[in-house]
Amino acid sequence: MKCDPKIRHRFSRVQGQMSGVERMMEDERSCEEIVTQLSAIRSSLDRLIATITTANLVESIENKHGIRVEDVESEVALIVKSK
Repeated sequence: MKCDPKIRHRFSRVQGQMSGVERMMEDERSCEEIVTQLSAIRSSLDRLIATITTANLVESIENKHGIRVEDVESEVALIVKSK
């Protein structure tokens, strides 16, 4: 799969969030603060997974059926939000 800059950027953000949580643990921040950040990371990962699977879906449809698929991202994002 070809990763576009949007996917790489989201991945870098998740890595940064994880590093931040590690620093929070080293600084002995409260459990509540750490859990809040971990929940944000989970949400970021969900968005990253949605972005990757959407790109894969579009690529598969376009390659198998020879048609151009546009503007699917917003529809898939709605599905992800509803879960």
